[in-house]
Amino acid sequence: MATLVIGLLIPLLGTILGSAFVFFMKDEMPERVQKSLLGFASGVMVAASVWSLLIPSMEMEADTGVWSVLPAAVGFLLGIGFLLLLDEITPHLHLGTSTPEGPRSKLSRTAMLALAVTIHNLPEGMAVGVVFAGAEQGAGGLTLASAVAVSLGIAIQNIPEGAIISMPMRAEGNSRWRSFLIGSLSGAVEPIGGLAVVLLASFLTPVLPYMLAFAAGAMFYVVVEELIPEASTGKHTNLSTIGFAVGFVLMMVLDVVMA
Repeated sequence: MATLVIGLLIPLLGTILGSAFVFFMKDEMPERVQKSLLGFASGVMVAASVWSLLIPSMEMEADTGVWSVLPAAVGFLLGIGFLLLLDEITPHLHLGTSTPEGPRSKLSRTAMLALAVTIHNLPEGMAVGVVFAGAEQGAGGLTLASAVAVSLGIAIQNIPEGAIISMPMRAEGNSRWRSFLIGSLSGAVEPIGGLAVVLLASFLTPVLPYMLAFAAGAMFYVVVEELIPEASTGKHTNLSTIGFAVGFVLMMVLDVVMA
């Protein structure tokens, strides 16, 4: 139980640490740094989705032969659809844009920025939770060590992500402390979502392969819809590519070494 609690909280600590960067940076984050960090976060999320979610999902159904891919395919598409639905029904504002998305709302820019980040962080919490649930049941070759590896990988990418969140909050006119708190609280959805998935998975063991793939699809949606477009526009896009490679390899190594 202690390992589970620590594993669910580690990603939040990464967000808190990253959000604290607002106390040390005077102006907006340099574009070169932001591009690199966006690419890095993308690489970590893609690697975690493939190595820690999709592959175990298929391995759990290995005895079904060619149909072993079915839960992974269905769960992945459902995860994409779920995040697409959230994106459509939630008023939010992406970093670096001035046009809100979702239904019309009277919420402040700060509130809509926070909602966009919350949507972003939800699948990460789900991923950590479902991997721990799988590890507890010994499913798909998942172990507590590999679950901790996913948690650490998400936490590492949450450090730059926290900075990317808190700095624009400061640029919106919020105080440093308010920007730090908003950035930190945006990560609170991760342990909450992770715990909810763990509790749900204990009652729905037969659909665990679908849940693993569902989390992968949700994370891929964030990468394709938000991170990659932001990292691939403007100058210094080559840095985002390098960041992606570093993030992917780091997560891959963590998953294999700690398996």
